[in-house]
Amino acid sequence: MTTPMSQPGVSPTCQPRPTAGAAGLRIALTAVVLASLAGCAYSPTAQAPADQRLAQAAVPATLPVGAGAPADTALLAWRDWVQAPILVQWVTLALQNNRDLRVALLNVQRAQAQLTVADASRLPTLGAGVNAARAPNGRGAEATTLSAGLQVSAWELDLFGRLAGLSEAARAQLLSTEAGRQAAELSLVAAVVQTGLALQADTELLGLARQSQDSREQTLKLTQLRESVGAASRLELQGQQSLAAQGRATLAQLARQQAQDTNALALLLGQPVPESAATSAATSAAASTATPAATPGATPGATPTTGPQLADETWLYSVPAGLSSSVLLRRPDVIAAEQAMRAAQANIAAARAAFWPSITLTGQAGQASSQLSGLFQGGNFVYTLAANALITVFDAGRRQANVASAEAAQQIAQAQYERSVQSAFRDTADALAGLATWRDQLDAQRVQRDAARETARLTELKASQGAASALERLDAQRALWAAEQAVVQARLAELSNRVALYKALGG
Repeated sequence: MTTPMSQPGVSPTCQPRPTAGAAGLRIALTAVVLASLAGCAYSPTAQAPADQRLAQAAVPATLPVGAGAPADTALLAWRDWVQAPILVQWVTLALQNNRDLRVALLNVQRAQAQLTVADASRLPTLGAGVNAARAPNGRGAEATTLSAGLQVSAWELDLFGRLAGLSEAARAQLLSTEAGRQAAELSLVAAVVQTGLALQADTELLGLARQSQDSREQTLKLTQLRESVGAASRLELQGQQSLAAQGRATLAQLARQQAQDTNALALLLGQPVPESAATSAATSAAASTATPAATPGATPGATPTTGPQLADETWLYSVPAGLSSSVLLRRPDVIAAEQAMRAAQANIAAARAAFWPSITLTGQAGQASSQLSGLFQGGNFVYTLAANALITVFDAGRRQANVASAEAAQQIAQAQYERSVQSAFRDTADALAGLATWRDQLDAQRVQRDAARETARLTELKASQGAASALERLDAQRALWAAEQAVVQARLAELSNRVALYKALGG
């Protein structure tokens, strides 16, 4: 056992005791040691290996929420909200491989370890060792003392709640970190869904833009032929050249946007986008954006039915409406801010407890002898008990400054909590405001698209009977493709608004 730790005003030494009563003292101290060991072993993580200790359930299954939050309102799991299989696949990959989410999980494990340290500070620390010392004895002669045994060093009795306050702060910080992990997971799911929808829209818009560009190139060739025979003016030719150049610029822009969205999705997934999934999305989107006018043998103006389109209702379920505003208190970021505020309040209590005396106990029990051969023989049992009470008289205002700092931190945490609640209401209000307006806009765009389809169909019939020129037919096709693009963009905005509402409600 190691030697006792020195305390101010205390010089514990090993004093030999008479043999009479030594057995009783030995039994009593053994009982104390066993009780202390049993108390330390009571912790469910004390016996676990280091790699398993952090994986145990130190965070409750349901995080505590503020007063007024409906306890019976379950959060909407992302699997109950995301319907498209390709989105489900991407979200699953992101939850497994995303580095930001991994950092959030490791932060929870670190907070759990810090809570274990804070709780352990309230219990005695036992040590065992052997000590050899040589010092003058009472008669001034040099003497050798050998000792071996158990020791409790500097165990602070938490009579005024300082250690309890630090432990409570660590526990609240753990809950805050776990809520932050849930918020990171919610943000990741929303970001993957949003980016996946944007990538699908890019693919569809790029397909429509290519078909429109083909139509513009055909129109340009016809205009060049007409201009060469004097049937079209130079001004008309320049206009068609400008439209063709504009189409090429749009194609380059959409291709760049598609590549950037693919890179953004790969970062969220933590790995390259699976080629099978990307190819499936591109193929289905290309098939869905192929207008009948550009497809040989197809009926002009008919509605394409091949492959899932962004305009289908099969991507996301609608978020339930009619919920109470108090459900926002269940948002992970609001819970994280609330627990951070509680941790700051506990730190104030710990800082104020520093004004009271600190009481520590030191004890040692074991065998002592002047010779190594007699160290483990009977009759050499000794023990030492020491208590120390210390109160700080002058510290140049350090403790008062610590209290002031803790109070300021608590006020900051409270302001951040209030701001998180306000942000939750703002996000929800914005999402609800767009819920109806984006649907109205999408309905109007669909009516416009249906009218463009009918126009293209009638123009195709007229052209087949010689009543309409090829230029009129190509113009009708371009108008249809423009209306299709508008529907895709409006549908993307409407789905993005659903994502925003899901995230605003905390899942």
